[in-house]
Formats: sequence, C-alpha cells, structure tokens
Amino acid sequence: MKRNNVAELDHRQLGRDSLFLMADVRLSGIDGETRVKVRNLSAGGMMAEGGMRVTRGLQIQVNLRNIGWVDGVVAWIQDNRFGIAFAEDIDPKLARAPVVASGDSETPRFVRTPIQHVDPNRLRKI
Repeated sequence: MKRNNVAELDHRQLGRDSLFLMADVRLSGIDGETRVKVRNLSAGGMMAEGGMRVTRGLQIQVNLRNIGWVDGVVAWIQDNRFGIAFAEDIDPKLARAPVVASGDSETPRFVRTPIQHVDPNRLRKI
C-alpha cells in the first residue's frame, strides 16, 4: 500500500542510530551513578535499558562516550527500557567513534595501548 500523506509516516526512526553502548546515568537529586545500556541514539535523545527506577518527566544526566554529561528528561518508560529527551542536541556520531587512547588516567585501561614505549635498556636479557 502506497502512502502519499507524509503525516502518516513514522518519523521516529529518522536520524536514529541503533547501537550497543554503555553509559552512566545520574538522577536529579540522587547521589551516585547507574550503568545502563544505550540501545539507540539520535541527536535529540536515546533509549536506555537498565534496572533503575525512573518516572516520566524526571530530570536526568547521561555520560555518553566521547561526548560527556548530557542533561535530559525521561520521556517514556516501558518495562526496563526508557527514553531520554536531551535538553540540547548532540552529535551521535561522536559516541560511535572509537575512544582515543591518550594515556590519560581517565581513559579505561582496557582501551589504552598496552606498551607506550619500550626502553631497550630496561629489557631483561634471557
């Protein structure tokens, strides 16, 4: 069936990246962070999955890889998944980009290059 009316189309999937990332979430007024799975991400929001309890309209912050902390609001909830509408648009391609290993203490150990520089004078001869 051909649709001619643009209003009938579902525009929710436009510009949305399906992916699997982890992110930290902070709830407004509550100390501590909770780890969630990012199921999809767009410039204006994301779908998260996790065991945390949220309510619609709750102020929330999300720490996205290569982007940092983003303010948002819980837009919807379904089972253990919930949608977050960002206060300001982000560039979702940044979150998909590899983490740059700079040797910085904030870079996770498993992402860093194992050996930055080998000094031949420090090698043990066998």
